[in-house]
Amino acid sequence: MLTLFGILIIGIGILTLLAKPIFKNHRLLGWFTQRKSLQIVLLGIILSIVTGTLFYAEPGTAYAVQYPWGGQKAVFRQGIHTKMWGRLIPIQFELPIKYVIPNTNGELGEQSEYANVDAAKYWAFSDAVKARIATSVVISINTEDENQFLSVADRNKTEQNLIRSRIIPNIDQSIKNTCKLMDAQDYISGQASDFDRYFKDQLENGMYVLEEYVENESREIIGDSTTVRSVVNKESKQKRFRIKRIDGEPVREQGNSLKAYGLKVVQAVVTEIDWEETFDKRLQLQKEEVAQTQLEKQQAEREFYRAQKEKARGEAEKAAERARLEKEQIQKTIAAETEAKVAEFNLVKEKKQFEVEKFKAQSKKVAADAEAYQNAKLVNAGLTPQERAEWQYKTSVGVARELKDLSLPEIFIEGGDSQNTDTNLLQSLIGAELAKKMIESNSK
Repeated sequence: MLTLFGILIIGIGILTLLAKPIFKNHRLLGWFTQRKSLQIVLLGIILSIVTGTLFYAEPGTAYAVQYPWGGQKAVFRQGIHTKMWGRLIPIQFELPIKYVIPNTNGELGEQSEYANVDAAKYWAFSDAVKARIATSVVISINTEDENQFLSVADRNKTEQNLIRSRIIPNIDQSIKNTCKLMDAQDYISGQASDFDRYFKDQLENGMYVLEEYVENESREIIGDSTTVRSVVNKESKQKRFRIKRIDGEPVREQGNSLKAYGLKVVQAVVTEIDWEETFDKRLQLQKEEVAQTQLEKQQAEREFYRAQKEKARGEAEKAAERARLEKEQIQKTIAAETEAKVAEFNLVKEKKQFEVEKFKAQSKKVAADAEAYQNAKLVNAGLTPQERAEWQYKTSVGVARELKDLSLPEIFIEGGDSQNTDTNLLQSLIGAELAKKMIESNSK
């Protein structure tokens, strides 16, 4: 643009030089002298040279510079660079592309000012349910391989052409293929993440080749779907689609990949889905049914837990009663065991006392037997003259002690022979006293 501005200035300078001799009395041309006109021409030439040879590279933008003589170069750094009157093809490092569902006023929102935004289209899932699918895709260009970048820029000429002719058709094809792989009901039932995964994989690595298979085949392969379509004659034909695979790897369409253009998918997600009205009504009915089912389930669970609570309470009371009875049983058992142990202890005590008394009796008997045995031995052995004299002495002393205490009658009549009177008298008196004592002892 600055180059055109410089050429315009040169044209103005030349025009004033040519018009000055013709319109000498013109007030406006009177201000332009020959010198000023030449200065204007010189300024235009300088601006044309500067703007034609240099340009400023914006940050976040790559440039393909195509020279008039056929050469070209890539510029990935911001700042002032030379272009030598060449053509510039600017392409952003990252290209944001969005499909947005318009609001009630048909507006696409503020993001349309900063990204390549289009209104979301209607797509049909495998069960013929249609929906507008809003997506957010970010594509990154290759800034490492200069030759590949220059090839993409040369073939597409502009950034908008690259987006419209290369990227958006791939996005549409990816959405279409992914919708064939699942039912709308499957999507809302938890396969939304699979949808995003298939969508991004096809954008980055190429479109899947889909195949139709019959009903009796296995459906365990990821990427299956069932389609039931009504035809004019009221008959239904069931179709299933899956990803065609060879050696476990998906078969892809040749030459239909953003990777071939050095483009990398940074982000590819579904941001919103606007289902058709009939499906929305069906979803509402399903939500109400699910809500009713959940309510009944909660009520059933409440009754179940109430029954469990009553059962637990009964078990608790039973356990308390069992504990009380067990406590009484333990107390009685302990008392009985205590009595048994006391009786056992007393029995042991009596037994020990019996053994002690028995041992004492045996000890006395042994001692008596020993003394008798000793006396018998002494008798059998006989006494020595000294022992006999000692025994007679003790006997005499004892007899004398007894005679001392003996009370004899004061009057005694004795008849018969007077011989041995003294001896017989003494013997008679002693015998009488002993008989008296024996009678008194027996009477007591």
